[in-house]
Amino acid sequence: MDQQAPPGLREQLMATIEAAKRLLRAHIELAKAEVAEIAGAVGRIVGLALGALGLLLLTALLLFVGGLLFLGEWLFGSIGWGVLLGTLLLLDVALDLGLLAIDVPARRLRRDVLVALVIGVVVGLVLGFDLAHRGWSSLGDQALPGVDAAWRATLAAVAGLAVVGAILGFIWQVRSGVGAAIGAALGGAVIGAVLGLVSAAAISPQVGAALGVLAGLIIWPILSGLGVARSGIDGEALKSKFMPDQSIEQAKETMEWVRARVPLAPKS
Repeated sequence: MDQQAPPGLREQLMATIEAAKRLLRAHIELAKAEVAEIAGAVGRIVGLALGALGLLLLTALLLFVGGLLFLGEWLFGSIGWGVLLGTLLLLDVALDLGLLAIDVPARRLRRDVLVALVIGVVVGLVLGFDLAHRGWSSLGDQALPGVDAAWRATLAAVAGLAVVGAILGFIWQVRSGVGAAIGAALGGAVIGAVLGLVSAAAISPQVGAALGVLAGLIIWPILSGLGVARSGIDGEALKSKFMPDQSIEQAKETMEWVRARVPLAPKS
């Protein structure tokens, strides 16, 4: 009976190498499968986390916007006030952040906010308690007795504040020339007439309070803009923040040191 010859050394070596290859491929396939499974799990977690974060952001946005609208309805009797005043508030804050970014002093901006707040409170109290309408009505009764009683307060307020606005505008720009002073006087007269028309109307407390907030939010950026126009922006100081001055100076000193110790080649 023939017996099969045992494999030689070469065959055993090749078989071992092939077994090692199969084992390595098996490990690689297993690792790929596990990595794919882990990647899927990570992707699922990341997707769910991003979805949750997105919902939280939407919730915060809804609460913020809804809160402004609710305050407008609750405090001032109209959602429209919430939209208008909320928009102006965000624009004013954005303006101040922009001014802070270009190195406008925070102290000046805080002062502008405080002044606007005081003016807004005063306007809100005057209009909310109907003091302006009562005052113009009393003045109209005394100064314009021949005018229809329904129009006395309005006429007195519009005419009176238009004259005051024209005088203030003229005085403000008189140093800039006659043309500028006349233009400022006309602008002041228009603004005064508009203010007179508003202040002469009989206003409910809620609307008066809303107008006071509106006045403050309008005056706030005007004061900040006037402050920047008057004081200007230190462009050199702002530029220096983005220039590596110390590194440039050190580099110059190093170059001078090298030049002093390494003589230049003579020119031919």
